[in-house]
Amino acid sequence: MSQITQSQVEQAIQGYTDPYLNSDLVSAGALRCVSISNNNEIEVELHLQYPSGFLGNGVEQMLQTAIENIDGCQSASVKISWEVLENKSQNSVDAIEQVKNIVAVASGKGGVGKSTTSVNLALALAKDGAKVGLLDADIYGPSQGIMLGVEEGTRPETIDNKWFVPIEAHGIKTMSMAYLVTESTPMVWRGPMVAGALQQILTQTQWGELDYLIIDMPPGTGDIQLTLSQKFPVSGAVIVTTPQDIALADAKKGIEMFNKVNIPVMGMIENMSMHICSNCGHAEPIFGQDGADELAQRYDTQVLGSLPLSKYIREQSDAGTPVVAADDCSEVSMMYRHAARHLAVALMHQAQNRQAMPSIEISDD
Repeated sequence: MSQITQSQVEQAIQGYTDPYLNSDLVSAGALRCVSISNNNEIEVELHLQYPSGFLGNGVEQMLQTAIENIDGCQSASVKISWEVLENKSQNSVDAIEQVKNIVAVASGKGGVGKSTTSVNLALALAKDGAKVGLLDADIYGPSQGIMLGVEEGTRPETIDNKWFVPIEAHGIKTMSMAYLVTESTPMVWRGPMVAGALQQILTQTQWGELDYLIIDMPPGTGDIQLTLSQKFPVSGAVIVTTPQDIALADAKKGIEMFNKVNIPVMGMIENMSMHICSNCGHAEPIFGQDGADELAQRYDTQVLGSLPLSKYIREQSDAGTPVVAADDCSEVSMMYRHAARHLAVALMHQAQNRQAMPSIEISDD
């Protein structure tokens, strides 16, 4: 019996292409260890740098079968582990302790589904095993409490009358101005007061260890957006739009704003990209088509996902169980989950690139 080589094992692993890395796991640098005994018993360890709980046993078993098909292999064992890289902002601001990535979900205008996108992206990342927080930064019109089914009147606990304890819902940690006031209380505040409230909520919440903190931004390009970009180490932004020309025009402003404050745009989410008739199944792009793709190409970013105009999405949000929480395997839930994985990989690549940047030292020599 001939001895199996590591090259043969790597070749077997390369038969699988990760759909989010767009690469086989060997070329992606995920191969940590290959152990081959004298009896051709093989153990393989792979390590990924984005939430990969969705891989589960499926990919492990598939790779195990591929390795066991090598002539002479007696047995094979494949273990896949993962961790999320810390993605520090290029801005010279202090990081929030134990929070690896801060992601701003923004739009140039209201009514494009930004809050729905924020909560479902957060839930999708959590479904894949990540530790996730969600901050509702829309001080004037907080809605995440309703979407997450948090009972009206729920208030966060405090520690030493200084720190808020985030409220957990559907497996994620959440904080919102809605938890501090009643639903009918209007926030009649000037801009500096709103910016100060955001800063206080963000810094005085005991988030604990988080892989991702998703921030549901208010629409526009005003005080809150500037405060967030100047005071906090935002890893990247996601722009939400619809295919409609007027929404795309406002989305451009959002992208330009983040570019000016040196926050990279990780990608775009296009909502209401298609209407599918519930009676006949006919699909029609009633708000236009290809707008987000053209905008992403223009600004050298990507479309993370496209979501249909769906009654189901609206009903589940109103019921306090967003679609990813209600049925994480439904068609629309999988759209959000695919988008979240593309976002996670984009953040991973950015973190890797920042780690690879050489440090410059200046001396008198």
